[in-house]
Amino acid sequence: MLNYLGLIPLFPLIGFLILAASQGNMPRRWVPWIGAGSVGLSAVLAALVGIEFLSGSLEPYRQTLWTWMRVGHFASGFSLYLDALSLNMMFVVTGVGFLIHVYSVGFMADDAGYARFFAYMNLFVFAMLVLVLADNLVLLYLGWEGVGLCSYLLIGFWYENPENGAAARKAFVMTRVGDTAMAIGLFLLFARLGTLDIQALLNRASAAWPVGSGMAALAALLLLGGAVGKSAQLPLQTWLPDAMAGPTPISALIHAATMVTAGVYLIARTHTLFELAPAVLQLVAAVGAVTLLIAGFTALTQRDIKRILAYSTISQIGYMFLALGVTAFSSAIFHLTTHAYFKALLFLAAGAVIHSYHHEHDIFRMGGLRKRLPVAFWSFIIGSAALTALPFTSGYFSKHEILASAFHAENGFWFWAAGTLGALLTGIYSFRLVFIAFFGPENERASEHLGFAMSVPLVLLGALALLGGFVSMPLGSVFPRSEPGELGLIAGIFTDLAPLVGVGIAVLLYLLRTYPVEALTETRWGDMLHRFWFSGWGFDWLYGKLLVNPFRWLAAVNSSDIADDIYRGIAAASQYAHRAFAATQTGQLRWYVAAFTGGTVLAIALGILS
Repeated sequence: MLNYLGLIPLFPLIGFLILAASQGNMPRRWVPWIGAGSVGLSAVLAALVGIEFLSGSLEPYRQTLWTWMRVGHFASGFSLYLDALSLNMMFVVTGVGFLIHVYSVGFMADDAGYARFFAYMNLFVFAMLVLVLADNLVLLYLGWEGVGLCSYLLIGFWYENPENGAAARKAFVMTRVGDTAMAIGLFLLFARLGTLDIQALLNRASAAWPVGSGMAALAALLLLGGAVGKSAQLPLQTWLPDAMAGPTPISALIHAATMVTAGVYLIARTHTLFELAPAVLQLVAAVGAVTLLIAGFTALTQRDIKRILAYSTISQIGYMFLALGVTAFSSAIFHLTTHAYFKALLFLAAGAVIHSYHHEHDIFRMGGLRKRLPVAFWSFIIGSAALTALPFTSGYFSKHEILASAFHAENGFWFWAAGTLGALLTGIYSFRLVFIAFFGPENERASEHLGFAMSVPLVLLGALALLGGFVSMPLGSVFPRSEPGELGLIAGIFTDLAPLVGVGIAVLLYLLRTYPVEALTETRWGDMLHRFWFSGWGFDWLYGKLLVNPFRWLAAVNSSDIADDIYRGIAAASQYAHRAFAATQTGQLRWYVAAFTGGTVLAIALGILS
């Protein structure tokens, strides 16, 4: 079955080509069979390939499909690489991606762009599979840019609304900032090491650069730039909340199975290079720790159900970066996997609420939904429990590993403390959403009519969110074996109690309302802090002042430069020539005959003279 590895990304690509070629004229009933069916075939084949791989020696498998480009001493193949890490990612992309596609069959059933939606979704899955299976950084970069393109297309899917187009452009431009750094990093690596084949590059880096090498640190920093852009980490995190402009299944796909996990995968795949730069690893951990706290505090203040989940994603990716920075690479990928389960569940459950609530997003306009939307309610209970890392859920096992590893790392106390505080915040904002939206006075506007296509993925993802933590990929064949270590008694108590305390605070503030939160936000300092957190700590305002507004001013000042004059001159000359030739079209037959005769005489005369 390993020989069929290349078919796994091929199926969704074929689905995209068929749907795109139809230009929306395909019979509507065929669209889901091609859109969801192509990803389903990839998921089945991925399972068969995975069974064969895991039953063997776990030795990496390479498959070269063709030589993509060859220039001088540089050659890059369209080559795939399968090991435990890429297999884990392949399972997430195809498995969770397939469930999201099935859910979309019901969610997008009445949308005019039905075929276009599935075409973009198929292309998204194809690009992500290329990214995680790539044997070399050139092919990985192709998938990397592919998911960036698809995010633009899908975030701005409802392009009739200018705000959606603005959100799509913001995501595209901000991630390009990180991508530029990454591209420079690839040039540097090739110039210094002579290859971009990932395994050969890592071997040469280990041989050429000692631990602490400045060149290794520079290369790792540039790759980190790409990672923070794609995974929405500080300082390039502000695009992700606005990306909620797209349809809800898109949000689920971006957050759970594709784009935002790409930065985590990049660092994990090139972990050898990062281990040569301990200072950069410390920076990775610090970025993750700070980001998870900033996003956690921001999520506490949001009203939009999808933006709360978006900030929770930024926070949970922060945990993954924290794990990568303390060299707990297996724990980072473990949390990436469990996060895919419960975050897909939460977003699809949010979609069920929005679908049943006539596109309402504001949780404060909801209430009492636990009776009217039972499937969405229990999906949110399970997903929020896993997100909060309540005991014996999937999120508990993966997050506990990260905090234990952080505690034993260099500067570990501060990283562990940040992660533990983040766990408390997660408990508060997760169950704040649940208590406000699903409890309280019953709202009669909502009614649940999900259908088979939307219900089954929620049930399956709910099971994975609960039980997925009991199964993990044997990543010891990829990463150095390292046990997370045991937390001390006091640290262990704080780690286990933090999410429970967070849930308890949410109960007092938002369910029982023993301490009404309005009493805090109506004070002068409380109001200022609330507005500051609600704005995402003012990053959009800061970037607007420092970058966006100066650029717009410069563009306005430079709007009439000499290059524009040249182009205007060409346009004016073309318009003049058009008017001159149009004037010859008089509609008078005698004029046409005279012109034809004169032209013929002139041609004959020129021929004689020559």
